[in-house]
Formats: sequence, structure tokens, C-alpha cells
Amino acid sequence: MLFSLIIPVYNRPDEVDELLESLAQQDYTENFEVVIIEDGSSLRCDEVVRKYAGKLHLAYCFKENSGPGDSRNYGMRKAKGDYFIIFDSDCIIPPNYLTEVSKALAANYVDCFGGPDKALDSFSDIQKAINFAMTSFLTTGGIRGGSEKIDKFQPRSFNMGLSRKAFEASNGFGNIHPGEDPDLSIRLWNLGFETRLFSKAFVYHKRRIDWEKFTIQVNKFGKARPILNSWYPQYNKLTFFFPSVFMIGFAFALVLLVFNFDLLLQLYFGYFLALFLVSTYQNKSFKIGMLSIKAVWKQFYGYGTGFLESFVKIIILNQKPEEAFPELFFKK
Repeated sequence: MLFSLIIPVYNRPDEVDELLESLAQQDYTENFEVVIIEDGSSLRCDEVVRKYAGKLHLAYCFKENSGPGDSRNYGMRKAKGDYFIIFDSDCIIPPNYLTEVSKALAANYVDCFGGPDKALDSFSDIQKAINFAMTSFLTTGGIRGGSEKIDKFQPRSFNMGLSRKAFEASNGFGNIHPGEDPDLSIRLWNLGFETRLFSKAFVYHKRRIDWEKFTIQVNKFGKARPILNSWYPQYNKLTFFFPSVFMIGFAFALVLLVFNFDLLLQLYFGYFLALFLVSTYQNKSFKIGMLSIKAVWKQFYGYGTGFLESFVKIIILNQKPEEAFPELFFKK
């Protein structure tokens, strides 16, 4: 089986350098190719790619900007392999990653898989706090890769495998972003393909974003979910409402203080204390523990408000997604 690693990039040559360096250290003994898709960048990474020409089997493609989903599709059409592995450019790959994927596919083949993400010690404190918010069992991030007990795991495109057969049957990613990866997973299920979590095939996801960009990102995640729910109502879950309910509940707790009722606010305080203690223990840092509270608050606020806005426009007012949120759709 030939693996083709598909990596879209937009103005991130430094990230590509770190990613390719980690891929050059793989202990996997079989051949694999790396396909870099430059998505209309003004800061191109072609010089970085040439740096690794003697270490990796590389293909470099430059195209007009059309978004990450379309760029992944472009790369898979150009690739030679029969199984694609998709990474974001801000990932660093452990040396045993491809070996673990190969073992998992040999033991129980599946046409689409996803893996978890972790943080390296070298990441900044903010990156570690955001990673905690996005992966902890105490947040909605806990379902993104921390458990194998999910009936149908929805891989995320920063760490995702897809067979050529599944790609050709599904036509790959759609033009919504974010939300293109759960959209693809659901379409694959409807076509009869299975998805699975490969818990040992993790990546280090750097997420080079500041607080403002993080809030904008999770707000878009929240906006995308009711759109997906309207497309695929059979896969709607009550847990998708949790961040919005969390924020409404917090506002209600503040109102109750006027009537000298503070029990609900105490419950929120207990939750944030639990976040602090768990993050502090996991990261061995009081500072990261405190930053994790901020990260989770921004995660819930951004996602929750985005979800509510989208729920009203898409579900209640029945607006067309492309008209209600044009920023979520790339034009092909």
C-alpha cells in the first residue's frame, strides 16, 4: 500500500519546514510520497520543499486560492498512492506515525480514519492551553479523539486517512469551511463506508493562533454545525447545543445573584476549578492551568454564540447557508 501524504498550505513556509523535517524522521520502512499543495500563497514554500528533495519523495503543486478542502481534493487527484493521509501544515508528526497507521490498517482495514492531537513541550503556554480546551474530556473537545467508544468517529482533517476508493466515491471534501470534515464523514457513512479512530496515530497540532483568531475559529465551528444539522438531521445530537446552553446558563446564574441565589454560579465556579486543576496537573504548570480557563471560556463563548446565530438563521428562519454565512463557503 502506497501512502500519499496530502498537505495544503497557505502562506506558512516555516510550518512546512517543521512538518517536512518530522516526516523525514519517520521510522516507516516502506515508500511514501508527500504532496504539498500551495493554495495561492503569496509566501510560497517551494524553496523549503526543495530543501527536502533528497530526504523525501515530494510533489509540489501551486494553484489559485480555493480553500483547504478543494486543495486537499486537488492533491488527492494528483497523488499516486492508493491511501491518502491528510495533515494540516501546522502539525508535527511523531516518528512512529506511519508505522502505527500501517499496523492499524493491517489489523482491521477501514476506508477512513482519524487520529488525536497532542501538544509538544516546546509549544507556547497559550498553544498548550488551547490544546487542552480542544481535546480535554472536560470540554466538548473530549469527543474529538480521546475516546474509542464513539459509535461513528468523525475524523478531523488535520489528521485523517482516506482510501482512494472512498475519495472517488465521495468526490472528497465539499466547499464549506470549517465543517468540511464532518460533512465528508457523514457522506461516507451514507455511501456505506466506515470511519474509525486510530488512537495511536496522533499528531502534534501546533495551532499557531492568538486568542482573537481562536475565538473567530471556534465561532465559525459553531456556525457550521446547524448547517450540517440541516443537511443531515439524522446525525443531530443534543451535545451540539452544550456550549450555547452553557453560556445561557452562566448569564442566568448572574441574574439569579440579584435574588441572592448563588448555587448555580457556585456550580460554574466548581467546573472552572476542575478545569484549572486538571490542566495544571496534565501540563505541570499553574500558568497553563489559568490560561486553560480562558481558552475554554473563549471556546464555549465563540462556539456557543456562533451556534445560536446559525440556529436562528438556518433552522428557524430557514435561510440558505451560502447567503446567511458566505464567509463559510469557498467558491469553486
